[in-house]
Amino acid sequence: MKDYELTVVLHPDLEMNPDPAFDKVRKAVSQAGGKIINEENEGKKRLSYKIGDQTFALYYFAEVSLPSDAPSKITSTLGLADEVMRCLLVRTDVRKAKLAKRRAEAEAKESARTGLEAEADTTQDDNKKEDN
Repeated sequence: MKDYELTVVLHPDLEMNPDPAFDKVRKAVSQAGGKIINEENEGKKRLSYKIGDQTFALYYFAEVSLPSDAPSKITSTLGLADEVMRCLLVRTDVRKAKLAKRRAEAEAKESARTGLEAEADTTQDDNKKEDN
């Protein structure tokens, strides 16, 4: 199983009730033998260029894990769906994901260390005030 990022651009008329369209995307992934790791409803956004007569669309983003034959099945299934205006399925760069994870961990350690130093400075200031 390999990791992919799936972005689906849905018709803006679905803004009030996008759940059936999201369920259709989830069903396409599960029928292809994949599983959704993370998903987000990005909401309604302006398109860079018109698709048909539409200038806005709903964006749905998902991180999925798929077997090797699943990407073609998913793109063909979603390409036939009336609700879907466009879809993009790309393979996640493993090295880039690992680098981002390491950076996030380093930033968390740095912020925790900085927070402890600031807390120690505050405690020292309080002690000096008590001495005076």
